[in-house]
Amino acid sequence: MAEEENSLEYTPTWVVAFICFIIVLLSLLPERFLERGGILDSHLGVEYIAVEKPAGACTNILFSSGTTGEPKAIPWTNISPLKSAADAWCHMDVHQGDVVAWPTNLGWMMGPWLVYASLINGACMALYNGSPLGPAFAKFVQDAEVTMLGVIPSIVRTWQNSNSTSGYDWSRIRCFGSTGEASNVDEYLWLMSRAHYKPVIEYCGGTEIGGSFITGSLLQPQSLAAFSTAAMGCKLFILGEDGNPLPPDAEGVGELALCPHVFGASSSLLNGNHYNVYFKGMPTFQGQVLRRHGDLFERTSKGYYRAHGRADDTMNLGGIKVGSIEIERVCNSVDESVLETAAIGVPPPTGGPEQLVIAVVFKDPESRNHNLNLMKKSFNSEIQKKLNPLFKVSSVVTLPSLPRTATNKVMRRVLRQRLTQTGLNSKL
Repeated sequence: MAEEENSLEYTPTWVVAFICFIIVLLSLLPERFLERGGILDSHLGVEYIAVEKPAGACTNILFSSGTTGEPKAIPWTNISPLKSAADAWCHMDVHQGDVVAWPTNLGWMMGPWLVYASLINGACMALYNGSPLGPAFAKFVQDAEVTMLGVIPSIVRTWQNSNSTSGYDWSRIRCFGSTGEASNVDEYLWLMSRAHYKPVIEYCGGTEIGGSFITGSLLQPQSLAAFSTAAMGCKLFILGEDGNPLPPDAEGVGELALCPHVFGASSSLLNGNHYNVYFKGMPTFQGQVLRRHGDLFERTSKGYYRAHGRADDTMNLGGIKVGSIEIERVCNSVDESVLETAAIGVPPPTGGPEQLVIAVVFKDPESRNHNLNLMKKSFNSEIQKKLNPLFKVSSVVTLPSLPRTATNKVMRRVLRQRLTQTGLNSKL
């Protein structure tokens, strides 16, 4: 264990950059907030005295979503607010005068992230009590004059299908943020059109990161449903077939690994072994053990990154590895009656290669006019044309909805377990 701890010894690679951020941040705070070494509430006349705590002192505990494996209890520290605020400032230009809205809750990391990202940067936080799926939320965005609106792709899909944003003025929005799921190009073109084609900043990270490790940027040309840069204070690696990092800037698909020293990232777990979860068995780079995150990413020839879902959701179809997200992107556009799909690789009961099963959720789940055999042929045709001629859909099953975590991530492992237990031709 001594070797493990020594290999993770902290090196302050990005300290200077973040010190500059804090200096700039403090210079932007209105003087009325900083009086006599504390914070004065000008409305109540109450002074709050600052309390000194170590940087690593725990402020709150969040639970990971359990998308893969068991949920983990992850302590956030005094560094976590700075990571959240720095991401918003650097990559989304959140600043004083902004009104930031992001449908979330305090049980998901984006809840405390929103508090820190908006208030530390001097922005206003717009809170809506209710479902964000209907016209009432669209009206709230208009009336609150939201300037930065965060979304998850499934919310955007619902808005588009129900036309619930029609007639509302979102012209004050200067950019969108998106996280939680892989995005769809057509859906995001539609989203941009709601606000005169303002940009969408893709944002991907995790509870244990305190923010993102990869993101878009307002300072670079963007590609829809793609990421343009590592988050400030982070370095990325894509692991090749041999488990080692691909050469810098080389295109390819593989599990994404992080440099071991990410500002704001977790260093402990509540009742868990942090090293075993994030570092054990990972390759080294320049003498340092890389950090595991578990996402599958593609680096394109143009230098952009695209998410392909969790590495655990990768299937082996006839000896070819493919991510669920790649197949789902194709299937979602095959028929207008399809709301969403989930692609699952299921091992046959008698052994042999994984078989591809597509779980389909229809926009009208009550309709009985769906020909699953015809849909299976359509799926096969499009998948073989757009991905690989050797891929073949073995079965199509219908669901009223996909199983999701509390943070809206599709739980493909649950579907895989159900299909394995019930057989490929059974209804779920």
